[in-house]
Amino acid sequence: MKAIPIKQRDAREFINEHHRHNKAPRGSVFQVGLQVEGELVGVIMVGRPVSRVLDDGATLEVNWTCINGYHKNACSKLLGHAVRAGKALGYGRIITYTLPHESGSSLRGAGWTMEAVTKGRSDASSWNNREDRQKQMFQNTGKLRWIKQL
Repeated sequence: MKAIPIKQRDAREFINEHHRHNKAPRGSVFQVGLQVEGELVGVIMVGRPVSRVLDDGATLEVNWTCINGYHKNACSKLLGHAVRAGKALGYGRIITYTLPHESGSSLRGAGWTMEAVTKGRSDASSWNNREDRQKQMFQNTGKLRWIKQL
């Protein structure tokens, strides 16, 4: 497995084609691709936190990780690259979310800790209230927030 630089447009295209339940985010601070034998098999997109409360200028959020097929340790490898890049850019911490039914084993294996359980939102202030936001399949579901200090 080899980490490679990837354009935001190409990362979004990969996610839109292969992610199991959501579309790619509109933007990112940086993204990393993962190749196996010259074929792109995964991407990670890292941006500012979606939650304005957590967007303090020192925090990054892994907005999307997507692996096509089974590639042992691919997710952990992408998470490791995201952590190192975030640290090199001077950020203090990085967060991400999983759905309650997802194990979080890649995160635990990469040294992340579960920080909080969030509530799902179904009121008028949910994420689909602005035209430029995409409606996501699990938007009204509580999620687990994971954190890693950089």
